[in-house]
Amino acid sequence: MFTQIITILIFVSIVGCILYGRRLIKTEKVDAVFGNPERSKGGTHWVIVGSSAILLVWLYYSWDIAKGFYPKSANELCQVAKVNESLLGLKYQFPIVEREFKSTSIIKIENKNLQRTINEIENSPDLSNQQKTILLGYITQTKQLIPLLTNEDLMEMDTKIKLQEITEDIKLLSSNFKKKDYPFETQEQKVERQKAVSEQGSWAIITVRKGTGSIENTIEIPLVPETDRGLKFNAAAKELKIINDKFFKLRNHNPQFKNSIKKIKDEIKAYRKSLDDTEEIASTYAKDIVKIARRIEYASIYPPTTLNSMKDAIIEFDKIQKDQQGGLRLIDIILFPAGTIVASGPSCSEQGSGRWLPKPSDTFNKFILMSKPSVGYKNIPLLWIDMMDVSKIVGFILPDWIADILPGEYPIHTKDGTVEQNFKGRVLKVVTGDFSLFKIPVPYGHIWDSFLRVLLGLIFGIIIGVPLGLFMGLNRFAKGFFDPLIELYRPVPPLAWAPLIISVLGIDNTGKVFLLFMVSLSIMIISARAGASGTQLSKIHAAHSLGASKKQILRYVIFPNSLPEILTGIRVAVGMCWGTLVAAEFLAGTTGIGFVENVAKKYFQYEVIWITIFIMGMLGLLFDVTLRKIIDKTIPWRGKG
Repeated sequence: MFTQIITILIFVSIVGCILYGRRLIKTEKVDAVFGNPERSKGGTHWVIVGSSAILLVWLYYSWDIAKGFYPKSANELCQVAKVNESLLGLKYQFPIVEREFKSTSIIKIENKNLQRTINEIENSPDLSNQQKTILLGYITQTKQLIPLLTNEDLMEMDTKIKLQEITEDIKLLSSNFKKKDYPFETQEQKVERQKAVSEQGSWAIITVRKGTGSIENTIEIPLVPETDRGLKFNAAAKELKIINDKFFKLRNHNPQFKNSIKKIKDEIKAYRKSLDDTEEIASTYAKDIVKIARRIEYASIYPPTTLNSMKDAIIEFDKIQKDQQGGLRLIDIILFPAGTIVASGPSCSEQGSGRWLPKPSDTFNKFILMSKPSVGYKNIPLLWIDMMDVSKIVGFILPDWIADILPGEYPIHTKDGTVEQNFKGRVLKVVTGDFSLFKIPVPYGHIWDSFLRVLLGLIFGIIIGVPLGLFMGLNRFAKGFFDPLIELYRPVPPLAWAPLIISVLGIDNTGKVFLLFMVSLSIMIISARAGASGTQLSKIHAAHSLGASKKQILRYVIFPNSLPEILTGIRVAVGMCWGTLVAAEFLAGTTGIGFVENVAKKYFQYEVIWITIFIMGMLGLLFDVTLRKIIDKTIPWRGKG
C-alpha cells in the first residue's frame, strides 16, 4: 500500500510540476539576458520533477512497483519458471528451442570428431602402418554404431511403448492443465498448503534474527504457491519433472547396438593392454575412440521420425501453458524490466536489475531496523540519541593537569578504611568527569561517527590551512618555505598515506581524523593563498590612502576578497574528506559508514550498500547546502563585482 501511494504521488507530482512549469514560462517576464545567473534561480518545481523521476526509475527497475501493485506476481512467476525449467530439457531435444533435433546435432558433432581423428591418424608420423590400420578399423566400427540407433526397424518394441507412454503423459497433462480445478486439490491438501503459505513470508521480506539482533535479508521468492494459478503451474512442473526423468533415463539400445559397443570396448581395451610404453600415442588415439563411442552410447539418439508425436505434444502443452498465464505475461513484460523470476531446482530467485537494485520499500525498512539500538548493524545503530551526563563532556574537555597544579596533596585513606575528600580531590573528580550533574541528549552511531570525523578533520584543516594560506599569499618567505612542502604531499593520493597513518596513529579516530586533516589542509592552503594573492591592487591602495593599518587591510580588504575562494575550497574539501573517510574506514575501522559498507560487501547485502551510498550522498548534500547558505549570507557580492 505504501509503495502504491508513493508511486501515484510521484506521477501526480511529475505531471503537475511540468504543467505548472509550462504555464509559468508563458506568463513569466524574463528581463535578464542570457548568461545572467539570475535566470537559473528558483525553479523548485523542476527540482521536484528531477527528484521524482530518479525515484520513479528506482521503483521501476528494482521491481518495487510490481511488488506494490502485484505482490503475488513473483510467486506466480516462480511457478511458471519451474514449468519452463522442467520443459526446457525436453524442448532442447527437438527443433523448438534449437534449429534441429538433438539427435541430429549429436550425430553431426560425433561424425566430425571421428573424421578429425581419422585425419590425425593418417597424417601422424609417430604411428606405424599396422597401428594406423587397427585404429582406423576401430573408427569404422564406431561409425557403424550410429545407424544401429537411427534405424527404426532395429528399435525395440519396449522402447517404442515407453516413448508412446511419455507422449500420452504429456497429452494428458495438457488436457488436465486446461481444466479450472486442476490439480484437483483436496480440502485437506488445501488447508495444509494455506498453512505453509502463512509460514513462508512474503516476497523479499526483511526479518530480524531473535536473540542476536542482526538483520537477515530473505531475498528468495516464496516457493509455496499462493494463488490458484500458481498452484496449477506448480503441479504441472512436478509432473513435467517426472516425465523429464522418464525420458532421459530411456536409452535406444537394441541388442545389435549393445553387442557392437561391447565388442568395440573389449577390443580397444585388449589392444591398449598389448601396447608398451613406446606406443603411448597409439594408446591415446584408442582411448579417444572409446570416448566417442561412449558419448554415442549415452546420448539420446533416436530414428528421425520416432519423436515427432512427442514433439507435437510438447509444442501443444507449451502453447497451452502460455495461454494459461493470462495477464501474468503482460505483468512480467511491463513491470519486470531487464529480467524476470527464474527457477533453479526447487528454489526461485530474481534474475536481473531487481536482484542487485534493492527495492526502496525494503531499503527503507532495513534503514529503520539498522537505526534501532536493539538491532543496529554489528550491535551499533546507524544513528540514535543517547542520554549522556554533562559530567562526561566536562571531563572530556577539561585536562587532568588542572588538578595536578593545585597546591596540596590528594586525599589519603584513614586507618579505618575511609577516604575523606579535600579540595584537590574534588577538583580531580570534576576534571575527570567523576560526578553526576544532569543528562542531555547526545547522538551516537555509525553515521554520527563518520560525520564527526569529517567535521573534525575539516575544522582542523580550516583552522591551520586558512591562516597559513593567507600568510603564503602575502609573504615571500612563507610562500617560498612552505610551498615545496605543500606541493610535495598534495599530489599524493590520500589512500597512499592511509596505511602509514593508521599504522602510526592506530585504527581509532585519531588516525582517521589526522588523515582527513591532511586532505583538507592542502585544499584550504591553496584556496586561501589564491584568494589572498588575487586581491585587486586598487583596493589595497585605496585602503592605504585612507590610512588603514596592515591588520585593517587584512581584515577588511584581503580576507573578504579571499572568502569566495576559501568557501569554495571548503566545498571541495568536504567531498574529498568523505571519499577519503570511507576508504579509511574500509581499511581499518569498527564503526562508520565505510565500515558498514565494507562488511555489507562481503555478505552481498545490497540493501545495506545502497543505504550507505544514500547516506553519504545525503550527508555530503547537507554539508554543501549549508555552505551555500553561508556563502549567500557572508559574501552576497560574489559574482556582482
